[in-house]
Amino acid sequence: MKDCPPKTAARDTAWNFQATEWKSALELNAERQIISGSPVDLQRSIGAGADLRIFTAFRHNEHLEPTSKNSEVVDEVSEFRTTYLIDDRWAAGIMTTRMPIEPPFGFGPRPSMSYFLYNEDGGQSIARLYLDGASESGEPAAHPAQEHPDMPKYLEASRWDDATNAPSSNFYYAFEKFRFFTNRSWKEAYVHESDGRPRRGSLSALTDAFKQGAEIKVGLEGLCADLGGEGLPHVVFVPCGPGYHHTESKMFSVGTHPTVRVAPSIPMKYESQNWDCGSLFVRTDGFVQYWRCDPYTLEYSKRNMQLALRWFVR
Repeated sequence: MKDCPPKTAARDTAWNFQATEWKSALELNAERQIISGSPVDLQRSIGAGADLRIFTAFRHNEHLEPTSKNSEVVDEVSEFRTTYLIDDRWAAGIMTTRMPIEPPFGFGPRPSMSYFLYNEDGGQSIARLYLDGASESGEPAAHPAQEHPDMPKYLEASRWDDATNAPSSNFYYAFEKFRFFTNRSWKEAYVHESDGRPRRGSLSALTDAFKQGAEIKVGLEGLCADLGGEGLPHVVFVPCGPGYHHTESKMFSVGTHPTVRVAPSIPMKYESQNWDCGSLFVRTDGFVQYWRCDPYTLEYSKRNMQLALRWFVR
């Protein structure tokens, strides 16, 4: 009889939280008071290219289904694929891949994108991009904020463009708590000016990591300057998809994930015609081409820019 292999200790299948590299940079209570961490910690993490996920908690019949007797607490964690650092003193993030969901039942009634925007102080906004072509073709305009007696924790501050394909509103929902989790596993590899002149790091550090299969993220300085707002300096951080390294001309370029641009302000907010959505083609000589979707018409157009860029690898 062949010897049996020695017994080994049972593998620990419990989730190793420390291995995820997610850390709480800031936590707020329902009154938006700081429980732990600090806004500065969050800002520094976002400025270092960190990913952002936000934990919130609410009661089912206070948020999802007001007429229900189900008062259980629901925990939610959402990802904010596009992040903003405004004037090195304010952080915000946008959900760029979310469609309307009515948990635990399924999706909402109409196909659309739910571009939720969360600020570091817990202030929230949503812009809706309808995808079914069935919206009214009204004119962009301001509308009175609405009261929501069935959801007393939902306090609306302003609303815009109700009769268009791209309605939006700014509000505060008093979640039980907010936890701003960041993942700082990204490493800055290369930063250059809008004409491609190096500022720090090196192109070779970026392309060497790329050729070893590293993920790429790019920070674009001043991406939203043409949208108005308060004229504040800002950086928009967007994950990248396909990358291309021209080995003789030493040119590196990427296509980004879909993103949402919003006029920079403190706090960040949606207003009529101050936001749009699309994808970016970005190059290490500072050239950026934005394939812009007009949220009101769903028509696409291309815009070229020259921007200073920050490149991160993981």
